[in-house]
Amino acid sequence: MRFVDREQAGRLLAERLEPLREGRPVVLGLTRGGMPVAFEVARRLSVPLDVIVVQKIGARGPAEMPLGAVAEGGESYLNRTVTGDAGHRQRDAALADEEVAELAHRVRLYRGTTPAPKLEGRLVVVVDDFVASGNTARAASRAARARGARRVVLAVPAMAAALEPELGADFDEIVALETTVPPRAPSDAYARLDEVPDEVALALLRRARVERAIDEIAPAAIS
Repeated sequence: MRFVDREQAGRLLAERLEPLREGRPVVLGLTRGGMPVAFEVARRLSVPLDVIVVQKIGARGPAEMPLGAVAEGGESYLNRTVTGDAGHRQRDAALADEEVAELAHRVRLYRGTTPAPKLEGRLVVVVDDFVASGNTARAASRAARARGARRVVLAVPAMAAALEPELGADFDEIVALETTVPPRAPSDAYARLDEVPDEVALALLRRARVERAIDEIAPAAIS
């Protein structure tokens, strides 16, 4: 399957997630590419949308090998198949310090003075546009659990089939419209895959909050 764009993928993903509607989940879009997908999911399930800010940790150099990711709140995931020896761990710690500083900046950008949503006892659906290494998704799951999430589901239009067993260690359920063998690049899964700037992701978050507020006010006004 090749999706037209993230918005279409989100609508299709929402159909697959319909059984979760009764659980009143909180949808968390991974910054930044996951937000257009998450917006469509939350809108069609009529549930709250928020963001989970995650920063990738990558090795220096032209290869930019993904080492892991760190999420807001400080929860992280490091791929030990890449960072196994002590020398790598020391290097990772130094890299993580740089990434944590960038993460803090981006959390301020997205949150401002608005506190993160309460997740205690909630069903949380983490949404991304594509899962390549699984690093950011796993860091996001750990952040949600640290904030008290009762159950964490990963929802994604496309991912490599080989990642599913690994991701099962951090997620209670994985919902993927397509799992591929061998792995594909994100651009192979979408006919149009434009970059999602922070401004666009923020606009979607604000729009979801406004629409949600209107939905909550309307029944009260009628009664």
